[in-house]
Amino acid sequence: MDYEIFDLGDVRLQSGITLPDAKLAYKTYGELNEARSNAIVYPTWYSGQHYENEWLIGPGMALDPARYFIIVPNMLGNGLSSSPSNTPPPFDRARFPHVTMYDNVEIQHRLVTERFGIESLELVTGWSMGAGQTYQWAVSHPEMVRRILPFCGSARTSLHNFVFLEGVKAALTADAAWNGGWYREQPWTGLRALARVYAGWGFSQQFYRERVYEREPLGYASLEDFLVGFWEGLFIKRDANNLLAMLWTWQNADVGRTPGVGGTEEALARIRMPSIIMPARQDLYFPPEDNEWEITHIPGAELRVIPGSWGHFAGGGANPEDTRFIDDALKELLAREA
Repeated sequence: MDYEIFDLGDVRLQSGITLPDAKLAYKTYGELNEARSNAIVYPTWYSGQHYENEWLIGPGMALDPARYFIIVPNMLGNGLSSSPSNTPPPFDRARFPHVTMYDNVEIQHRLVTERFGIESLELVTGWSMGAGQTYQWAVSHPEMVRRILPFCGSARTSLHNFVFLEGVKAALTADAAWNGGWYREQPWTGLRALARVYAGWGFSQQFYRERVYEREPLGYASLEDFLVGFWEGLFIKRDANNLLAMLWTWQNADVGRTPGVGGTEEALARIRMPSIIMPARQDLYFPPEDNEWEITHIPGAELRVIPGSWGHFAGGGANPEDTRFIDDALKELLAREA
Protein backbone atom coordinates (compact mmCIF):
# COMPACT_ATOMS: atom_id res chain seq x y z
CA MET A 1 0.00 0.00 0.00
CA ASP A 2 1.64 3.25 -1.14
CA TYR A 3 -0.70 5.54 0.80
CA GLU A 4 -1.79 6.20 4.38
CA ILE A 5 -5.17 6.20 6.09
CA PHE A 6 -6.50 8.90 8.40
CA ASP A 7 -9.20 7.47 10.65
CA LEU A 8 -11.96 10.07 10.98
CA GLY A 9 -14.36 8.22 13.25
CA ASP A 10 -18.05 8.90 12.68
CA VAL A 11 -18.51 11.84 10.30
CA ARG A 12 -21.74 13.84 10.11
CA LEU A 13 -22.19 14.73 6.46
CA GLN A 14 -23.84 17.85 5.08
CA SER A 15 -26.88 15.69 4.21
CA GLY A 16 -27.44 14.94 7.90
CA ILE A 17 -26.36 11.31 7.51
CA THR A 18 -23.56 10.01 9.72
CA LEU A 19 -20.90 7.98 7.90
CA PRO A 20 -19.54 5.59 10.54
CA ASP A 21 -15.83 4.88 10.92
CA ALA A 22 -14.93 7.04 7.94
CA LYS A 23 -11.50 6.82 6.33
CA LEU A 24 -9.47 9.34 4.33
CA ALA A 25 -6.71 7.85 2.18
CA TYR A 26 -3.86 10.19 1.30
CA LYS A 27 -0.27 10.32 0.14
CA THR A 28 2.37 12.94 0.86
CA TYR A 29 5.39 14.00 -1.15
CA GLY A 30 8.34 15.88 0.34
CA GLU A 31 8.92 16.91 3.96
CA LEU A 32 6.99 19.33 6.15
CA ASN A 33 9.36 22.05 7.30
CA GLU A 34 9.84 23.01 10.94
CA ALA A 35 7.56 26.03 10.64
CA ARG A 36 4.87 23.88 8.96
CA SER A 37 4.67 26.58 6.30
CA ASN A 38 5.42 24.73 3.04
CA ALA A 39 2.26 22.65 2.59
CA ILE A 40 0.25 22.29 -0.61
CA VAL A 41 -3.06 20.41 -0.97
CA TYR A 42 -3.70 18.80 -4.38
CA PRO A 43 -7.01 16.82 -4.34
CA THR A 44 -7.97 14.02 -6.73
CA TRP A 45 -10.50 14.11 -9.58
CA TYR A 46 -13.50 12.08 -10.80
CA SER A 47 -12.50 8.42 -10.39
CA GLY A 48 -8.82 9.38 -10.01
CA GLN A 49 -6.56 8.20 -7.21
CA HIS A 50 -3.48 9.84 -5.70
CA TYR A 51 -0.92 8.23 -8.03
CA GLU A 52 -2.80 9.68 -11.01
CA ASN A 53 -1.92 13.17 -9.75
CA GLU A 54 1.82 12.53 -9.77
CA TRP A 55 2.40 13.90 -13.28
CA LEU A 56 2.37 17.43 -11.81
CA ILE A 57 4.79 16.62 -8.97
CA GLY A 58 8.54 16.33 -9.42
CA PRO A 59 12.03 17.87 -9.26
CA GLY A 60 12.23 21.25 -10.92
CA MET A 61 8.44 21.54 -11.19
CA ALA A 62 6.30 23.99 -9.25
CA LEU A 63 5.16 21.13 -7.00
CA ASP A 64 8.73 20.11 -6.15
CA PRO A 65 8.96 17.72 -3.19
CA ALA A 66 12.41 19.13 -2.40
CA ARG A 67 10.72 22.44 -1.56
CA TYR A 68 7.11 21.69 -0.66
CA PHE A 69 5.14 19.20 1.41
CA ILE A 70 2.44 18.09 -1.02
CA ILE A 71 -0.65 16.34 0.33
CA VAL A 72 -2.84 14.44 -2.14
CA PRO A 73 -6.10 13.45 -0.41
CA ASN A 74 -8.27 10.86 -2.14
CA MET A 75 -11.83 12.00 -2.61
CA LEU A 76 -14.61 10.18 -0.79
CA GLY A 77 -16.05 7.58 -3.16
CA ASN A 78 -12.85 6.95 -5.14
CA GLY A 79 -12.29 3.43 -3.81
CA LEU A 80 -9.45 4.24 -1.38
CA SER A 81 -11.12 6.70 0.99
CA SER A 82 -14.54 5.65 2.33
CA SER A 83 -16.57 4.55 -0.70
CA PRO A 84 -19.52 2.36 -1.64
CA SER A 85 -17.07 -0.44 -2.49
CA ASN A 86 -15.30 -0.54 0.88
CA THR A 87 -17.87 0.62 3.45
CA PRO A 88 -19.55 -2.10 5.54
CA PRO A 89 -23.34 -2.39 5.85
CA PRO A 90 -25.66 -0.59 6.28
CA PHE A 91 -23.94 2.13 4.21
CA ASP A 92 -22.36 -0.15 1.63
CA ARG A 93 -22.84 -0.14 -2.15
CA ALA A 94 -26.12 1.52 -3.22
CA ARG A 95 -26.74 2.77 0.35
CA PHE A 96 -23.60 4.89 0.51
CA PRO A 97 -24.69 8.41 1.53
CA HIS A 98 -24.49 11.48 -0.67
CA VAL A 99 -21.24 13.39 -0.21
CA THR A 100 -20.66 17.04 -1.14
CA MET A 101 -17.54 19.02 -2.06
CA TYR A 102 -17.95 20.67 1.34
CA ASP A 103 -17.83 17.27 3.06
CA ASN A 104 -14.65 16.36 1.21
CA VAL A 105 -12.90 19.59 2.16
CA GLU A 106 -13.96 19.38 5.81
CA ILE A 107 -12.34 15.98 6.26
CA GLN A 108 -9.27 17.17 4.36
CA HIS A 109 -9.10 20.14 6.74
CA ARG A 110 -9.12 17.70 9.63
CA LEU A 111 -6.26 15.77 8.07
CA VAL A 112 -4.21 18.92 7.52
CA THR A 113 -4.79 20.37 10.99
CA GLU A 114 -5.13 17.28 13.22
CA ARG A 115 -2.61 14.94 11.62
CA PHE A 116 0.01 17.51 10.60
CA GLY A 117 -0.70 20.61 12.72
CA ILE A 118 -0.67 22.83 9.64
CA GLU A 119 -2.28 26.28 9.99
CA SER A 120 -1.50 27.73 6.55
CA LEU A 121 -1.43 26.30 3.03
CA GLU A 122 0.84 27.83 0.41
CA LEU A 123 -1.44 26.59 -2.36
CA VAL A 124 -4.47 24.50 -3.17
CA THR A 125 -4.72 23.29 -6.77
CA GLY A 126 -6.48 20.55 -8.71
CA TRP A 127 -7.98 19.38 -11.99
CA SER A 128 -11.69 18.89 -12.72
CA MET A 129 -13.36 17.77 -9.47
CA GLY A 130 -10.01 18.60 -7.87
CA ALA A 131 -10.62 22.16 -9.08
CA GLY A 132 -14.05 22.07 -7.45
CA GLN A 133 -12.43 21.10 -4.16
CA THR A 134 -9.90 23.91 -4.66
CA TYR A 135 -12.68 26.50 -4.85
CA GLN A 136 -14.32 24.90 -1.81
CA TRP A 137 -11.10 25.15 0.22
CA ALA A 138 -10.88 28.86 -0.63
CA VAL A 139 -14.49 29.45 0.46
CA SER A 140 -14.54 27.22 3.54
CA HIS A 141 -11.13 28.21 4.90
CA PRO A 142 -10.07 31.53 3.34
CA GLU A 143 -7.95 32.39 6.37
CA MET A 144 -5.81 29.32 5.76
CA VAL A 145 -5.37 29.17 1.96
CA ARG A 146 -2.75 31.58 0.57
CA ARG A 147 -3.21 30.90 -3.17
CA ILE A 148 -5.40 28.83 -5.47
CA LEU A 149 -5.10 27.56 -9.03
CA PRO A 150 -8.09 25.45 -10.07
CA PHE A 151 -7.76 24.12 -13.61
CA CYS A 152 -10.46 22.70 -15.90
CA GLY A 153 -13.15 22.95 -13.27
CA SER A 154 -15.73 25.29 -11.77
CA ALA A 155 -17.08 26.61 -8.49
CA ARG A 156 -20.60 25.51 -9.43
CA THR A 157 -21.63 22.73 -11.80
CA SER A 158 -23.52 24.26 -14.72
CA LEU A 159 -26.84 22.89 -15.96
CA HIS A 160 -25.22 21.74 -19.20
CA ASN A 161 -22.55 19.88 -17.23
CA PHE A 162 -25.30 18.33 -15.08
CA VAL A 163 -27.07 17.08 -18.22
CA PHE A 164 -23.84 15.59 -19.61
CA LEU A 165 -23.51 13.62 -16.39
CA GLU A 166 -27.11 12.43 -16.67
CA GLY A 167 -26.04 10.75 -19.92
CA VAL A 168 -23.06 9.13 -18.23
CA LYS A 169 -25.27 7.87 -15.39
CA ALA A 170 -27.98 6.58 -17.74
CA ALA A 171 -25.44 4.61 -19.79
CA LEU A 172 -24.14 2.84 -16.70
CA THR A 173 -27.44 2.12 -14.99
CA ALA A 174 -29.15 0.83 -18.16
CA ASP A 175 -27.12 -2.37 -17.80
CA ALA A 176 -29.44 -4.98 -16.22
CA ALA A 177 -26.44 -6.29 -14.29
CA TRP A 178 -26.35 -3.02 -12.36
CA ASN A 179 -29.38 -4.26 -10.42
CA GLY A 180 -30.05 -0.99 -8.61
CA GLY A 181 -26.51 -0.94 -7.29
CA TRP A 182 -26.68 -4.42 -5.73
CA TYR A 183 -24.72 -6.17 -8.49
CA ARG A 184 -22.83 -9.41 -7.84
CA GLU A 185 -20.15 -8.50 -10.35
CA GLN A 186 -19.36 -5.20 -12.07
CA PRO A 187 -21.84 -4.20 -14.80
CA TRP A 188 -19.21 -4.44 -17.52
CA THR A 189 -21.51 -3.46 -20.39
CA GLY A 190 -22.61 -0.36 -18.50
CA LEU A 191 -19.04 0.62 -17.64
CA ARG A 192 -18.02 0.34 -21.29
CA ALA A 193 -21.08 2.36 -22.35
CA LEU A 194 -20.22 5.03 -19.78
CA ALA A 195 -16.70 5.20 -21.21
CA ARG A 196 -18.02 5.77 -24.73
CA VAL A 197 -20.35 8.55 -23.60
CA TYR A 198 -17.45 10.19 -21.78
CA ALA A 199 -15.21 9.86 -24.85
CA GLY A 200 -17.27 12.37 -26.81
CA TRP A 201 -16.82 15.01 -24.13
CA GLY A 202 -13.35 14.56 -22.66
CA PHE A 203 -11.57 15.85 -25.76
CA SER A 204 -12.55 18.52 -28.27
CA GLN A 205 -14.00 18.30 -31.76
CA GLN A 206 -10.65 19.53 -33.12
CA PHE A 207 -8.85 16.73 -31.27
CA TYR A 208 -10.94 14.13 -33.08
CA ARG A 209 -11.06 15.99 -36.40
CA GLU A 210 -7.25 16.11 -36.54
CA ARG A 211 -6.90 12.54 -35.17
CA VAL A 212 -4.60 13.72 -32.39
CA TYR A 213 -5.11 10.36 -30.67
CA GLU A 214 -2.96 8.76 -33.41
CA ARG A 215 0.05 10.97 -32.58
CA GLU A 216 2.47 10.86 -29.69
CA PRO A 217 2.15 10.92 -26.74
CA LEU A 218 -1.02 8.79 -27.21
CA GLY A 219 -0.15 6.89 -30.40
CA TYR A 220 -3.30 4.79 -30.89
CA ALA A 221 -3.66 2.94 -34.19
CA SER A 222 -7.27 3.95 -34.88
CA LEU A 223 -10.32 5.60 -33.37
CA GLU A 224 -11.64 2.25 -32.13
CA ASP A 225 -8.24 1.48 -30.63
CA PHE A 226 -8.45 4.78 -28.73
CA LEU A 227 -12.04 4.23 -27.58
CA VAL A 228 -11.25 0.78 -26.22
CA GLY A 229 -7.66 1.23 -25.07
CA PHE A 230 -7.92 4.69 -23.53
CA TRP A 231 -11.55 5.23 -22.60
CA GLU A 232 -12.79 1.74 -21.78
CA GLY A 233 -9.40 1.08 -20.20
CA LEU A 234 -9.88 4.10 -17.92
CA PHE A 235 -13.31 3.16 -16.58
CA ILE A 236 -13.40 -0.63 -16.72
CA LYS A 237 -11.12 -0.76 -13.66
CA ARG A 238 -13.49 1.41 -11.59
CA ASP A 239 -16.37 0.30 -9.38
CA ALA A 240 -19.81 1.30 -10.69
CA ASN A 241 -21.24 2.45 -7.34
CA ASN A 242 -18.09 4.47 -6.67
CA LEU A 243 -18.49 6.22 -10.02
CA LEU A 244 -22.11 7.04 -9.26
CA ALA A 245 -21.29 8.34 -5.78
CA MET A 246 -18.65 10.73 -7.17
CA LEU A 247 -20.99 11.68 -10.02
CA TRP A 248 -23.56 12.87 -7.48
CA THR A 249 -20.87 14.95 -5.77
CA TRP A 250 -19.95 16.51 -9.11
CA GLN A 251 -23.53 17.22 -10.20
CA ASN A 252 -24.32 18.93 -6.90
CA ALA A 253 -21.12 20.95 -6.57
CA ASP A 254 -21.73 24.60 -5.65
CA VAL A 255 -19.66 26.70 -3.26
CA GLY A 256 -22.85 28.68 -2.65
CA ARG A 257 -24.16 25.76 -0.59
CA THR A 258 -21.40 26.19 1.99
CA PRO A 259 -23.01 26.58 5.43
CA GLY A 260 -23.32 30.23 6.41
CA VAL A 261 -22.99 31.48 2.83
CA GLY A 262 -25.83 33.14 0.95
CA GLY A 263 -25.33 31.79 -2.54
CA THR A 264 -22.62 31.33 -5.15
CA GLU A 265 -21.81 35.00 -5.73
CA GLU A 266 -21.34 35.64 -2.01
CA ALA A 267 -19.15 32.54 -1.76
CA LEU A 268 -16.94 33.65 -4.65
CA ALA A 269 -16.51 37.07 -3.04
CA ARG A 270 -14.83 35.31 -0.10
CA ILE A 271 -11.97 34.24 -2.38
CA ARG A 272 -9.50 37.08 -1.86
CA MET A 273 -6.17 35.27 -2.04
CA PRO A 274 -4.07 35.42 -5.26
CA SER A 275 -5.91 33.24 -7.77
CA ILE A 276 -5.31 32.03 -11.29
CA ILE A 277 -8.41 30.40 -12.74
CA MET A 278 -7.35 28.15 -15.61
CA PRO A 279 -9.91 26.63 -17.99
CA ALA A 280 -9.02 24.83 -21.22
CA ARG A 281 -10.06 26.66 -24.37
CA GLN A 282 -12.06 23.74 -25.81
CA ASP A 283 -13.27 22.06 -22.61
CA LEU A 284 -16.78 20.86 -23.45
CA TYR A 285 -18.16 20.68 -19.93
CA PHE A 286 -16.11 23.27 -18.03
CA PRO A 287 -15.97 25.95 -20.77
CA PRO A 288 -14.05 29.20 -20.17
CA GLU A 289 -17.33 31.14 -20.23
CA ASP A 290 -18.30 29.67 -16.85
CA ASN A 291 -15.01 30.80 -15.33
CA GLU A 292 -15.32 34.23 -16.97
CA TRP A 293 -18.50 34.70 -14.95
CA GLU A 294 -16.78 33.49 -11.77
CA ILE A 295 -13.90 35.95 -11.92
CA THR A 296 -16.30 38.89 -12.04
CA HIS A 297 -17.08 37.93 -8.43
CA ILE A 298 -13.57 36.89 -7.25
CA PRO A 299 -11.57 40.00 -6.32
CA GLY A 300 -8.32 40.21 -8.29
CA ALA A 301 -8.62 36.78 -9.91
CA GLU A 302 -6.88 36.17 -13.23
CA LEU A 303 -8.33 34.04 -16.02
CA ARG A 304 -5.63 32.21 -17.95
CA VAL A 305 -6.89 29.88 -20.68
CA ILE A 306 -5.00 26.72 -21.69
CA PRO A 307 -4.75 26.80 -25.51
CA GLY A 308 -4.91 23.81 -27.83
CA SER A 309 -7.21 20.97 -28.80
CA TRP A 310 -7.06 18.64 -25.80
CA GLY A 311 -10.22 20.01 -24.21
CA HIS A 312 -10.87 18.86 -20.67
CA PHE A 313 -7.93 16.48 -20.77
CA ALA A 314 -5.54 19.40 -21.17
CA GLY A 315 -5.54 19.06 -17.38
CA GLY A 316 -5.03 15.31 -17.34
CA GLY A 317 -1.26 15.19 -17.60
CA ALA A 318 -0.95 13.32 -20.91
CA ASN A 319 0.09 16.23 -23.13
CA PRO A 320 3.56 17.65 -22.21
CA GLU A 321 2.74 21.03 -23.77
CA ASP A 322 -0.31 21.50 -21.55
CA THR A 323 1.59 20.25 -18.51
CA ARG A 324 4.27 22.91 -19.07
CA PHE A 325 1.58 25.59 -19.40
CA ILE A 326 -0.02 24.60 -16.08
CA ASP A 327 3.34 24.17 -14.33
CA ASP A 328 4.56 27.60 -15.49
CA ALA A 329 1.42 29.23 -14.09
CA LEU A 330 1.85 27.40 -10.78
CA LYS A 331 5.47 28.60 -10.56
CA GLU A 332 4.40 32.17 -11.24
CA LEU A 333 1.61 32.01 -8.66
CA LEU A 334 3.85 30.51 -5.97
CA ALA A 335 6.32 33.34 -6.55
CA ARG A 336 3.68 35.97 -5.82
CA GLU A 337 3.39 37.50 -2.38
CA ALA A 338 0.27 36.14 -0.70
